[in-house]
Amino acid sequence: MKGYTKSVRPPQNYTNKLKKKQIREYGFADSDPRHYEEDHLIPLNIGGNPDDPRNLWPQPRNSQWNADRKDELEFSLYKQVCDGRVPLDEARKAIAEDWIRAYKKYVR
Repeated sequence: MKGYTKSVRPPQNYTNKLKKKQIREYGFADSDPRHYEEDHLIPLNIGGNPDDPRNLWPQPRNSQWNADRKDELEFSLYKQVCDGRVPLDEARKAIAEDWIRAYKKYVR
């Protein structure tokens, strides 16, 4: 459904507060919130929970495996699920267990 993720995405004030809290909890050496994107581990477009802190995490922007690379994976999995090439449960499990391994497997 077009526009679904926009309609369920939590407000920025919620994710910004959560990002700062999680950066402290995870003990990241770099504590500048601008260097992270508060990202959904299981993306909204394949049914990830929009506002559950267990599905949100501060993803570094300045690394080889950054938010842009994960976005590529999210789009690729979304398309493959919609096309019937990857079962929904498989996509969710793969990205939740190890998104970098999933990237290497599903992004062509």
